[in-house]
Amino acid sequence: MNQVRRKRILFVAEAVTLAHVVRPLVLAQSLDPARFEIHYASARRYDFVFDQATFHRWEINSVPSQAFLDALASGSRLYSFRTLSKYVEEDLELLHGIRPDLVVGDFRLSLAVSAPLAKVPYAAIANAYWSPFTTFNHFPLPEVPITRLLGPGLASVLFNVLQPAVFAYHALPMNKLRQTHGLARLGSLLDVYTAADYTLYADAAGFFPTRNLPPNHRFLGPIHWSPKIPLPEWWHQLDPEKPVVYVNLGSSGPSELLHMVTGALAGLPLTAILATAGRWKPSSLPSNIKASDFLPGDAAAKRAKLVICNGGSPSVYQALAQGVPVIGIASNMDQLLSMSVVERSRTGVLLRSGSVTEISLRETTERMTTDRSYELAAQTLAGELKVFDSVSAFRSFIDEIL
Repeated sequence: MNQVRRKRILFVAEAVTLAHVVRPLVLAQSLDPARFEIHYASARRYDFVFDQATFHRWEINSVPSQAFLDALASGSRLYSFRTLSKYVEEDLELLHGIRPDLVVGDFRLSLAVSAPLAKVPYAAIANAYWSPFTTFNHFPLPEVPITRLLGPGLASVLFNVLQPAVFAYHALPMNKLRQTHGLARLGSLLDVYTAADYTLYADAAGFFPTRNLPPNHRFLGPIHWSPKIPLPEWWHQLDPEKPVVYVNLGSSGPSELLHMVTGALAGLPLTAILATAGRWKPSSLPSNIKASDFLPGDAAAKRAKLVICNGGSPSVYQALAQGVPVIGIASNMDQLLSMSVVERSRTGVLLRSGSVTEISLRETTERMTTDRSYELAAQTLAGELKVFDSVSAFRSFIDEIL
């Protein structure tokens, strides 16, 4: 009897932040290795998340994480035409060597060129607030130099007028690349971020409303991940009588604000547990604050009464899934868009990283740890989130198309 060949799936992550690495990792690890031959390609960063991975790994280049974050902070283009061209060369070498039945990418924008050139079906993981079918009629201005120069109010008015031109400017290298390879131009930045044969939204349907979504665009639901690491020694010594605040600005949050955050929380009648992502090494901490490079985020959120994060969707969903309200100290547009649903549902508060102070963070923390309305709203939302199972939705998608 002839053995049926396992379908071959290649996952490609743009390793500029941890989220873009772990989302495809969770989906890759959810597939049955008896049915699928799994390959995973990324730059050699965040290697600790692959401790239990048993699939084939391939090394590719990604721009340095700090260069990526610096570009976000300055409002510059994230990728030049030259960088994207090099990405396409690397992608094609991978695709021709592995010959997958499907390639799944997370923010590897070059796959919108290399996959059609290699004639490989391509599924892109994205957030629904970047969908071309979003019902957002304006986008928030991130913390870029003009925000600091003019102030958020005036700068936002100017940005609302210029936003279509700004998005077209950022989409230009990708459109030039596609034209160079004989492919049709895309629209603006929303099309660039979601261009694929299939677009998979790592969001709960309805949280970020869309209109006229085509059948090749679908919601998976939030993709939950937490590092499988032991609890720190101090975990079991936390005072059970004091509320816990979990602080995690992640791999893309402004790490320079961690000192301000600890100052704001110092002396409050609570215990703060801080995950630094290895980006900050304090010489000393206030007595009510404990820190580790990494914490198991699901356990930390479950123990917390409040989560302070960068406002990005992975941290927000992790908190809301446990029924815990959020303070999002947001700087880039991803984080500001993610926090829009939090503020709309009254499950948290947005504080812009460019204007947050020790006093404003302290006052917000005190209010949110004493006003039960935030907690009750978060618990209601947690019930709504339970219906979404991104892993099952992804498996169904794979069975459908392969």
